[in-house]
Amino acid sequence: MNMRIRKSLVCLVAPMLVATAGANDGKQLLWGDTHLHTTYSSDAFANNNLLADPETAYRYASGLPTIHPYHRASVRIETPLDFLVVSDHAEFLGVIRHVYFDGVDTSELGILDAAKAKLAQWILRRAIDSRDGRKLFVDVLPAPEDPRKAAVETLAGLDGNVGWLPPMPQVEVDTWNRITDIAERYNKPGEFTAMIGWEWSSIPGGANLHRVVLTDVGASVAQQFQPFGLDDSPYPEDLWAWLEKTSAATGADFLAIPHNSNISKGFMFDTKTLRGAGFTPEYVALRAKWERIAEITQIKGDSETHPDLSPDDEFADFETYPFYIQRENSEYVAAVGDYLRPALMRGLELEQQLGQNPYQLGLIGSTDAHTSLPSAEEDNFHGKLATDSIPENKDSGWTEDGAYGWGMSASGLAAVWARENTRESILAAMQRREVYATTGPRIGVQFFGGWGFTEEDLTGEGLYARATASGVPMGGELPAQPAPAAGPVFIVQAMKDPLGANLDRVQIVKGWLDDQGVSREKVFDIAWAGDRERDADGRLPDLGNTVNLANASYANTIGEAQFSALWQDPEFRPGQSAFYYVRILQIPTPRHSLYDVVALNVDVDTRRPDSIQERAYTSPIWYQSR
Repeated sequence: MNMRIRKSLVCLVAPMLVATAGANDGKQLLWGDTHLHTTYSSDAFANNNLLADPETAYRYASGLPTIHPYHRASVRIETPLDFLVVSDHAEFLGVIRHVYFDGVDTSELGILDAAKAKLAQWILRRAIDSRDGRKLFVDVLPAPEDPRKAAVETLAGLDGNVGWLPPMPQVEVDTWNRITDIAERYNKPGEFTAMIGWEWSSIPGGANLHRVVLTDVGASVAQQFQPFGLDDSPYPEDLWAWLEKTSAATGADFLAIPHNSNISKGFMFDTKTLRGAGFTPEYVALRAKWERIAEITQIKGDSETHPDLSPDDEFADFETYPFYIQRENSEYVAAVGDYLRPALMRGLELEQQLGQNPYQLGLIGSTDAHTSLPSAEEDNFHGKLATDSIPENKDSGWTEDGAYGWGMSASGLAAVWARENTRESILAAMQRREVYATTGPRIGVQFFGGWGFTEEDLTGEGLYARATASGVPMGGELPAQPAPAAGPVFIVQAMKDPLGANLDRVQIVKGWLDDQGVSREKVFDIAWAGDRERDADGRLPDLGNTVNLANASYANTIGEAQFSALWQDPEFRPGQSAFYYVRILQIPTPRHSLYDVVALNVDVDTRRPDSIQERAYTSPIWYQSR
């Protein structure tokens, strides 16, 4: 299908939803990626992204043909994005690329240091030229050890010159200036937003604590500071303190987005700081100020929940990624602090203890691609790393029995209900958490919570204005409960990707504190396709699977194109704080691995299912008992 036609069809989703929800507020649904790496990230370069810079990324996101950095074929996104954040790693920003192409300046080094630098340069070039840079990448990963101990060691080591390459601060400054200048050139308010950002990549002992940081300012302000990285500190609170200081000095606003909590070894959403201290009101307030949303899905797996943590959720085992980012393998253990649903419940518990909730988080998706190509499309997936882009390389991992190409997910997207397609408006929507995630499809969703909604509110014009006059959209807190009142009432409107698969069902996931202060969870099916009826255990039977394994196709002969539902919590208790978010499931469709297996025309064990039920997750709506 012609790209322009596809874009036009997809653009129908937002107006239709807005018309249904009421256009009075003037919001539009924007699709983007907040997490993309280019050749200036050291790990991207080491894995054969030698040439694709931020300009490549913005061209691809805008719908223009680009050249893949590994196999050099022309590639093109099927549906252009509305916004993009290039988020290269702050650590060694552009340095490895510079060493490869321009070498190391040894004029001010002693004989021994100069010799070490030249040897490091030779090793790097030899590895890259043989397309074996992955080994160099693995060699610099942390060894598995206690994260708190590793963080202390990391901080202590920052005072010395670690490694054989000399510090290259000017290279990092020049690279940052180049990245921000390119963003400024491609930023077109009202048409396409190129937001400026980077990644802070703390990973003590293999515990992923990474954050993407983005800002609403342009290049002139962004070039007044250098991105804060792991080489400044491995502690999240030090990042937030830097954001506080830099915002005050420059006027820039920021947002830090945790991601891949699924491989944090329980430390992303812990009950103590990485330094081992208990939470203080100051710590919680600072975290809540700068971390308003979190990435729930991306290429390195899904971070909603895990079957070990949500055994009663039949859809909990989705794109599970049991691999830590470290030199050697260690057994994967799902911890409460790894996943967003348990984190939301932990937030309720901590709020009861501290009077503040550090984990009142909205939900988005993004890719974390290192190819400069922000594609979350199953039939148009270009790999996590440039090396992974061809099937011949997808069976090999970073380490023995470690992460591998087939196991990566073609995910995800950030959906934002913003007033304008501008840096300021997109950041504002994220800060009020009026955002949601999908694993790739453009599923349109509206979600409202209130106390007096009726079936009549599902039809007619002006729903948004009416719903927000007495209630809140996704990301909000329910207003005080009127007395007397039954449980809160929620409105969900969902529409399929106009060029994608039909929808299977709409669910509301509830987490709450019981009368003993213990967190609980439950998944409610509130709307579904077909004439299915719940069984004795309250579960819906499967709708079916139309995926043709022989040719990697599916049929939209099952499912529904849209849902409009009103649901009232039947188990509501006024004294129990709670959150509610929507999870929408598509009918099964071919996974990206199946497309490649069919194309190869050979029997390949991908160790992954052939079909996938793509989904959307909204930001929660919270109820606070008073």
